[in-house]
Amino acid sequence: MKALPVLDPKAAAIDVGSEKLHVSIAGDTPKVFGTFTGELERLREWFDAEGIRSVAMEATGVYWLYIYEVLEAAGLELVVVNGRHVQNVPGRKTDMADCQWLATLHAHGLLRGGFVPSAHIRQLQDYQRLRADHLVGAASQVQKMQQALERMNIKFHDVISDLVGVSGLKVIRAILKGERRPGELLRLCDEQIQKKKSDRVKESLRGSWKKEHLFALRQGLELWETYQQKITDCDREMEALLGEMASPQPPEGGSGNVVAIGPVALAPAKPAGKNAPVIDRMQELVVRLCGGRDATQIPGLSMYLVLQLISEVGTDMTKWKTEKHFTSWLGLAGGRKQSGKRKGRVKAHRNRAGRLFSAAARALAQSVDKALGGFYRRLRGRLGGLAANVALARKLALLFYRLLRYGMEYVEKGLKSYEAKVLETETRLLRKLARKQGFQLIPNKAH
Repeated sequence: MKALPVLDPKAAAIDVGSEKLHVSIAGDTPKVFGTFTGELERLREWFDAEGIRSVAMEATGVYWLYIYEVLEAAGLELVVVNGRHVQNVPGRKTDMADCQWLATLHAHGLLRGGFVPSAHIRQLQDYQRLRADHLVGAASQVQKMQQALERMNIKFHDVISDLVGVSGLKVIRAILKGERRPGELLRLCDEQIQKKKSDRVKESLRGSWKKEHLFALRQGLELWETYQQKITDCDREMEALLGEMASPQPPEGGSGNVVAIGPVALAPAKPAGKNAPVIDRMQELVVRLCGGRDATQIPGLSMYLVLQLISEVGTDMTKWKTEKHFTSWLGLAGGRKQSGKRKGRVKAHRNRAGRLFSAAARALAQSVDKALGGFYRRLRGRLGGLAANVALARKLALLFYRLLRYGMEYVEKGLKSYEAKVLETETRLLRKLARKQGFQLIPNKAH
């Protein structure tokens, strides 16, 4: 049997841990380094002395991220692999054996690296994910406030649509200041609420004003306000970063997928969601970052959702060879496995970006005038809601990929045009089947 050639005798691999790094070059005896900054600098100098050009590592929690940044700044080629793809270590599995096995595979060119966003996109991703955590924290405090009101049998949150809206916050703050009269609390609400829900609001504000539950209500409000301030701080940081990334002169050492352009013509902005960041000229900045391409022209994609997608996948679609590679990476393409004559399906795991496309698909499925909404409903009747949602999410991902890579614009032709096209396709298939069976298709003039 012909032996596999060693493509890179200086290929190194790191088994990443929280306290130790086990490093091997082409499968040789490993060397152990610590994870403190001084140790990482020593590792970088050792790689430079040994003439290392390429390093492989597994994506282990968050431990690999700082190591990646240090080695990336040193100009090394980095390959981050999925641990499941290299888990069959011969012999007993240890950290030493892991790094040697990884280095051996890397030296023979058998490793395929995963997608790692550029430095600026990773920075945007960190802000965006931290902001998402704050949103979850704020929502939990709203639930705590509702629970405190329920314990006092105050049903105000059941009558109005949003407890932390303008009217709701005014009433909550007045209650915490000692106001108990339903009529006075009603006057703090919006005019429409006073006009349409006057009696219900008054009745909902009668309860047992217990001290311990008022204390819980105050705590919930204070924590909610703290989270709102942290969300605003994240918005300011993202605004500054977007301005830097979309500037006419790309920042020194910036990523290769930042495209600076001149003024662009923007489509009318879609309504921002309740949790959307408050960023000045956000649409303009995001469009400039995307090379003048406005992804909000795709149905279901709001500007906030586009910003979330960019923070996960960047704007350089050449990282994926084809659109099928992109949808497979997202977890929106079904997988198959085959061993001899036995065939089966592999359940795809949707990553964060894939789940964002799925969320957009769920919102778009409710549309009554969009062609993509009709596509979803047609598949739902045949395959069920879950499969239809994945299919629609995949179609949105394809449109997103084509727009950013090729600049292909999406033109919404409407639901009627889509249904007419489906009817035309079904008629053509019926005629083909009739000819195959020796029949003639005669249209019913009554229809």
